[in-house]
Amino acid sequence: MRKIPFLRPNLVNQDSFTNYLAQIEQSRLYSNYGPLNTLFENRVLTEYYDGNGAVLTVNNATSGLMLAINQIKRPKGQFALMPSFTFSATPLAAMWCGLEPYFVDVNEDDWCMNEELVKDLLAKLGDKVAVVVPYATFGTDLDLSFYKQIHESGVPVVFDAAPSFGTSGRSGSFGNNFPGPIVFSFHATKSFGIGEGGLVYSADKELISQIRQAGNFGFSTNRETISQGLNSKLSEYSAAVALATLDAFPEKSRQRQQIHQWYLEQFQQTPVLNNEWQLQTAEGEIAHQFMPVLCPKDQSNLDFVKLLADHQIEARTYFSPSCHQQTYFTSFNRTVMPVTNNISERIMSLPLWEEMNKSDIVQVTQVLANGLES
Repeated sequence: MRKIPFLRPNLVNQDSFTNYLAQIEQSRLYSNYGPLNTLFENRVLTEYYDGNGAVLTVNNATSGLMLAINQIKRPKGQFALMPSFTFSATPLAAMWCGLEPYFVDVNEDDWCMNEELVKDLLAKLGDKVAVVVPYATFGTDLDLSFYKQIHESGVPVVFDAAPSFGTSGRSGSFGNNFPGPIVFSFHATKSFGIGEGGLVYSADKELISQIRQAGNFGFSTNRETISQGLNSKLSEYSAAVALATLDAFPEKSRQRQQIHQWYLEQFQQTPVLNNEWQLQTAEGEIAHQFMPVLCPKDQSNLDFVKLLADHQIEARTYFSPSCHQQTYFTSFNRTVMPVTNNISERIMSLPLWEEMNKSDIVQVTQVLANGLES
């Protein structure tokens, strides 16, 4: 029985981006939206969004969220509506923009923010809502029509799509033609990992231009700061890795989808897992980062994490505790949280990385099944 870590990042090797590094040495341009960064942005826009809208690289997704929220928030607003079942970067980004997170419960099936509760809060809070920040949970191809309607009605929407780069579905690549900002993460642990970095997409070219300016100290063309800004630029070295990753990403996605399919088969073919465990109702083709599942009702995810650890298998519990359960965020407003509370007690993230084979998946699922039967 071999040891199975939770994640084993597999960034592209040096040989795949050496030619890009040579271009950096030749140009002696290292940042400030240099030629490799521009090439990467252009390729993403063409290859993933059919040239619709515009994209902007950022040094990490949290910076991208901060810039996007700050750029389009309603100036007299107070609250950022968001799910509690998300990574803490989401509420922290809103707080850096001077807003208060307002946590909203999620759906039982796809684990995304409950749209009916969002409607109720928009009616209840009115102009106090500065921005709505949904999370595309674990990369699912969430239907954006509801949020597009909200955004076009005057309540800005920023999508936290940290794990979603490469997801495709009903509209093509996730976020295609959406008028608000869609923020992706390129952290090393993500499926499209370059070490650290991110991307912001929107169908609104002018909005991306404004966010780009804010990410470069709010500079005008003559390098005078004319608006609030910070430094979110991606280095040319990171852009080199990103370009090489773009070349390799279709195969990486295929491998991750195959491993996810092996998990689905094992859960479906193992009666005790099929009957007692719950899988996310996810949509679209996803370059899966890990395998999220809910352990049986009235049982604790931590017990199963320990069970797996006893068999040299590492698992995690994203997102447990959920944001509203974390000490730093407990003072903020929230809806009732029955679904989030339930998921938080049961959520498990099982290993999924590109070099895994089917026997690894069988090993993981057999340990879980045997643990239930014992």
